[in-house]
Amino acid sequence: MKIENKFLIPFTGLKNGEHKFEFQVDNSFFESYDYRDFNSINATITVLLNKKTTLLELNLKSEGIANVPCDVTNLDFDLPITNTLDLVVKFGEEYNDDHDELLIIPFTEHQINIGQYVYEMLVLSIPQKRVHPGVLDGTLESEALDILGYSNDDDLDEFLEELDDEFDDQEDLDEDNNEEIDPRWAELKKLLTDK
Repeated sequence: MKIENKFLIPFTGLKNGEHKFEFQVDNSFFESYDYRDFNSINATITVLLNKKTTLLELNLKSEGIANVPCDVTNLDFDLPITNTLDLVVKFGEEYNDDHDELLIIPFTEHQINIGQYVYEMLVLSIPQKRVHPGVLDGTLESEALDILGYSNDDDLDEFLEELDDEFDDQEDLDEDNNEEIDPRWAELKKLLTDK
């Protein structure tokens, strides 16, 4: 992926200690991943790399604005997004990214590509439920709110509580689905964790 090449951090020529890198993210980055959950995005990624003799510690911080549609009114609004991610990079025989916060790269590597981590960090910084700030504080005049019958603050508060309950119910359902594991598989999972 050509876009990801701009997220390469060469570390072989760097001295031990802290180093700072900045990257800009816009729509073209997410188009390369075919991700279209928002209208536009403009974010700055700040990476603090602490190079040590045997490993690299990266702290990624994102700040920016994503333009998203409101779940209640379908009106677009600018949503501030921030997130952080800590990543430890160790050296080993072969590449391994099985863990969320640990990356193992071959001894022969001289640069690290953080594109996938930037993508995941930004996607996870956008909330599942997106409500226009004007809906929350009652200042938004919208035809959609009138059609739905939420003309006063009490009705709107009740609607937002119902919306919260729907999301909570969905999350509970997702958790219940994850908890129902065949006992045979549970025994096999124990073998993995007993090492």
